[in-house]
Amino acid sequence: MPLLGAPPINQAFHFMVGNTAEIPWMLYVIIIHAGIGEEILFRGWAFERFAKLLGSAPWAKAIAVIGTSAWFGYAHLGFQGMPAVQQAAIVGLIFGTFFAFRKNIYPLIIAHIAFDIAAFAIIYFDRESAVAHWFFK
Repeated sequence: MPLLGAPPINQAFHFMVGNTAEIPWMLYVIIIHAGIGEEILFRGWAFERFAKLLGSAPWAKAIAVIGTSAWFGYAHLGFQGMPAVQQAAIVGLIFGTFFAFRKNIYPLIIAHIAFDIAAFAIIYFDRESAVAHWFFK
């Protein structure tokens, strides 16, 4: 997220650098809470609620994508700060758009888990700054 002014290091998770004791807990959080739980909540349940409230017209789906993306971003504010809100909202827009067109949550669960495992590995091996500078230069 350096393009939006975020620092290359995510201080909220910097304690995980080389911390093998965190691996089991983080895998649980990544797979169960984030990958499965967040996708069911934000793409599954919330989309269904928007459809019940607004219907399935294209404009209603657009509102569902924007609304769930904003909520998804806001959910990351308390423990990760504004850069995480921006990143999560962007991912929410991408994932929400996919879900609005495909109505298939399983690829999103897999993508979310893969994204978070990659992020965890980058942090664990202390490569955040190198990856950020390589990718965004």
